[in-house]
Amino acid sequence: MINCPPSFGMYPFSSDVNAAQLIEVPRRGDFSLDVPAIESAVRSSPRAKVLFVCSPNNPDGSVISDADLHRLLALPVLVALDEAYVEFASPPVCGMGGEAFDEGGHISWTLDYPNLAVFRTFSKLAGLAGLRVGYGAFPEWLLPQLWKIKQPYNVNVAATLAAIASLEDSATLQTNLGKLIAERDRLSDELSKISFLQPYPSHSNFVLCRVLDWDARQLKLALEEQGILVRYFDKPGLRDCIRISVGKPEHTEALIEALKQVTSNE
Repeated sequence: MINCPPSFGMYPFSSDVNAAQLIEVPRRGDFSLDVPAIESAVRSSPRAKVLFVCSPNNPDGSVISDADLHRLLALPVLVALDEAYVEFASPPVCGMGGEAFDEGGHISWTLDYPNLAVFRTFSKLAGLAGLRVGYGAFPEWLLPQLWKIKQPYNVNVAATLAAIASLEDSATLQTNLGKLIAERDRLSDELSKISFLQPYPSHSNFVLCRVLDWDARQLKLALEEQGILVRYFDKPGLRDCIRISVGKPEHTEALIEALKQVTSNE
């Protein structure tokens, strides 16, 4: 299995659980995929079977270009494309039903590429993370293998009803999505004004910041003392970063005030 860190931590975890050989091809400094390095890794590893790609990527929010995805799909591996955050990619679209189902994502590509699987979820846009309900589009040849490993338990009733309710109220999801994207852009702009933070462009519902001239973990703890919780990743390529989830305007204001307070205490 080929993984491109920094990315979602469940990919290497799943590799370990299944006793797979994990080949890691690190992303570039700006978190973009190193496509030539991935191609080289596949050529030098004839037993490679699956490549995991997250777009928008967790934890930085970058997206894969169509040109790069075309190149990856030319490789003799299954490309597992995780689009858990795709609804937040600009322009704002709702990927959970109706005419906008496939805008901003690549589900329809599975009709043309027999080595592409696309994953989606109700956890992010619909806010159903605790109910664990998602969906995907997979090549037909893969389905017999998926049935072999499927647990006997289906999506529970509560999750099913919540997902259906989300689909039936896509207008509310679209409204909330537009507000969140606008607030994400405002948050990123405000963070760029903080001298010791370098926010990365995000197409997701969070903003990753490189922490300059500070210890990122200590900044996380200092904000915690101010009542602000941010994400710190003790992983290669991320140890000098914090990730901030996008919330309401008042949450942005509280964060900026807390950052100013932390600065004044130094």
